[in-house]
Amino acid sequence: MKSETTTPTGEFTLRLSATRRGARLARLLAVQQLHDWGVTGSAAEAAELVVAELASNAALHGRVPGRDFEVRMALDDDHVRIELSDARGERRPLPSANPDEGGYGLLLVAALATTWGVKDRCVGKTVWAAVPVQKRSTAPSPRPGL
Repeated sequence: MKSETTTPTGEFTLRLSATRRGARLARLLAVQQLHDWGVTGSAAEAAELVVAELASNAALHGRVPGRDFEVRMALDDDHVRIELSDARGERRPLPSANPDEGGYGLLLVAALATTWGVKDRCVGKTVWAAVPVQKRSTAPSPRPGL
């Protein structure tokens, strides 16, 4: 079974164990995919942070022993949609009104994304966010003096 899917249409799906290591791999592989799509600079950094926060939450709060979490990203002209699905539908994320040491994650997601939300699944939930991006130009830059 292939656990990673990329297509020329700008979609990426990955299933990982709901552990800290899985969350770290989600971030690293998402960064590579963003680079492959030509998303760079502050847009790539914002998307990386959103993936990192949502994957961390999925591994920490959405973990069900023996169940994975899934990362999905889809690129369109001006946004990348990031989705993290886990098996704990009853544990819905809410930004903390008084964040302590670990309560800033969803506030960060809300600040970096144009929109974000939660949708139910048959088993579990999906937390999603839309992050604005600018893709690097694929055309070569003109040479000075020509």
